[in-house]
Amino acid sequence: MSTAPAPSAGVPVLEMRGVTKRFGGLTAVEGFEARLGEHEVVGLIGPNGAGKTTVFNLITGVYELTAGAIAVRGRDTKGLRPDQITSLGVARTFQNIRLFRRMSVLENVQTAMDLRLGYGILASVLRTRRFREREREITEKSRALLDLVGLADDADERAGALAYGEQRRLEIARALATDPRLLILDEPAAGMNPQETDELGEMLHVIRKRHDLTLLLIEHDMKFVMRMCERIIVLDYGRIIATGTPAEVRANPAVIAAYLGDEE
Repeated sequence: MSTAPAPSAGVPVLEMRGVTKRFGGLTAVEGFEARLGEHEVVGLIGPNGAGKTTVFNLITGVYELTAGAIAVRGRDTKGLRPDQITSLGVARTFQNIRLFRRMSVLENVQTAMDLRLGYGILASVLRTRRFREREREITEKSRALLDLVGLADDADERAGALAYGEQRRLEIARALATDPRLLILDEPAAGMNPQETDELGEMLHVIRKRHDLTLLLIEHDMKFVMRMCERIIVLDYGRIIATGTPAEVRANPAVIAAYLGDEE
């Protein structure tokens, strides 16, 4: 369960108002609006180059806004560094897996807890009682997260030696180690076979309930999106062209023309 303070009643986990990002003369995202409540599962879909990952990078502080505003649990994130936004309860995974490949599976999860160590450099050097207790807590929590994603037996293996689907699950465990309230997933099912995708969906449902999470995901596997998400936002050329339930989005003519295609 997250240790980040809970937002006040009625305050969205994430709110984006008029969000715009320009790179020189190129507008990657324009006038993006979104409001995510507690425990929602929301999908962000669209053709390649539609601006989806740019939206994620704006939320997490990788990019600075050109215009608009983003609030995480009622806190304006303008000017905050990525680590400061993480401390508000935001975690993400990446389209291209980013693990410490030479470190063990367990160590990959442990490193994500540096944000909330609870002791300073002196305590680490002197190996104080507080240091030893906190290190034990971190190890226990890391092993519990590995168990949650089905990697408990691989804790001492090198992360780079894991199969592709296992690396995806390890990245999710590492994100959970930061105690998020909002978990942002960038193509979590990419490269997975149908069985792995089904198992991922089941795991994410368990994680959401157990860790009291709101999920926002980019995914090109439409079956996975339609099954997982309660609401879907569709981007095309940086603009929202539709938003609604999976059934509403599936039947939207603009979405069919821009992205899903004519089934016939």
